[in-house]
Amino acid sequence: MSQFPNDPNKTVQGTFDPNKTVLASGATENKTVMSGPPGLGSDPNRTTAWAQPSQELSVTLTPGRHVTLANGPAREQFLVEVSAGGHSGLQGLADSGQRTALNLCLVIDRSGSMEGPPLEYAKQACGFVVDLLGPNDVLSIVVFDETVEVLMPPQKVTNRQAVKDGIAQLSPGYTTNLYDGMQLAANQLAMHTESRRATRMVVLSDGEPTAGIKDFSSLVSHAGDIKSRGVTCTFLGFGPEYNEELLAAMAKRAGGNYYYIPQPQLIPEIFRTELNRLMSVQAMHLKLDLKLSRWVQLRGVTGQSVPPDSREFSLDLADIEQGEVLSLVFDFEFPNHPLGHYRVCGGSLSYADVGGVARTTKLDFVMEFSADASRYSVPVDPRVSGAAEITAASRAVEKTIMGLKTQQLTTAGAIADLQKTQALLVAQGRTSEAQEVTMAMQAIQRGDKGGAEKTLMGTMVNLDQGKSR
Repeated sequence: MSQFPNDPNKTVQGTFDPNKTVLASGATENKTVMSGPPGLGSDPNRTTAWAQPSQELSVTLTPGRHVTLANGPAREQFLVEVSAGGHSGLQGLADSGQRTALNLCLVIDRSGSMEGPPLEYAKQACGFVVDLLGPNDVLSIVVFDETVEVLMPPQKVTNRQAVKDGIAQLSPGYTTNLYDGMQLAANQLAMHTESRRATRMVVLSDGEPTAGIKDFSSLVSHAGDIKSRGVTCTFLGFGPEYNEELLAAMAKRAGGNYYYIPQPQLIPEIFRTELNRLMSVQAMHLKLDLKLSRWVQLRGVTGQSVPPDSREFSLDLADIEQGEVLSLVFDFEFPNHPLGHYRVCGGSLSYADVGGVARTTKLDFVMEFSADASRYSVPVDPRVSGAAEITAASRAVEKTIMGLKTQQLTTAGAIADLQKTQALLVAQGRTSEAQEVTMAMQAIQRGDKGGAEKTLMGTMVNLDQGKSR
């Protein structure tokens, strides 16, 4: 996707004063464009992004049972826990001190379907983001309807009010070209992918593409391609009619977060939460590269799609923040494994810390195969079974969503299913997701099934990421 350098109605670039944020004087009708630098690489006075000291993640691998059945069908699970040290909370988000610097692009849907409260919510949200940024952060803004434009090229925000004024002047357009809007945003972020910055795209949309590439699978794949370039994408759904399935699927593939914003008063806390996550990133670009041994099949991994019958595969994981634990349950099947101790799967976890240092941790999944029933019939490790229940809860939520959408579940049936899921989440200490399930049940009871579906979609994305504090 080009940046339309020769079209005055598309991307407008101007001269750059590193101490000012100014509005372009030649904005076309219904199109407000801010001038700024195409990049900061030539700014000799630029402040170097501050980053946390390099720190390795700790990785723990726990089998459900250490011994399983030999010479016959068996199935066992392993729990991989990736832990980031430090504190999960930050004092003063706008402070440029003890936190990760950002390379952030806001992508604003200004199509006709966003007219009214959704677009106003999006403007408010972006205004809150601007106020939360510090002097080391780099911000760019892309807007889209049937065309895509750079409202503000990547730069440090030295005049917050000028940026907010430019956002406030946005007015609705026509159709929705989500695909090209994200592509242009990725181009802006590519200008500042320094290793010491957390790079994130935040898309604010009703999620109904009506121009450009529109089909579900292509858009989800597009989010994955952007993630492979080192850009994590978060999606925020505005208004009652947005496509929560699309936005949630794109968020999962892009390793980011998904939020449902039903009321404008929720915007400050939601954005504070998201910026807090970004500013406390401890490791980025996490990837698991794994290879199965003979007589072993992988049936599933928490929140991941594994190609059937594949012997070698790579899994892209979400960035991990300070104080977080990323938990993945691997479900292995052994159709007819011989006696003895074997490595059933081997591989590595690779990532970059916020200092830009590439790190790798080796992983070995080891299992003993025995014919002694007293040894392989012991209870499963409670940590592994608990993590597996969280994965099961995500699938239960997905089933409830589909039941509501297809009207195969009655109101009473949906609430009964959600009560079981809520109890499971409470038992596993997932209070935030349990509260979301409560909100969904309340929405169903007042007849707002659409709101319930949007809320539950966020619950499912959170559970599939496998992250907890």
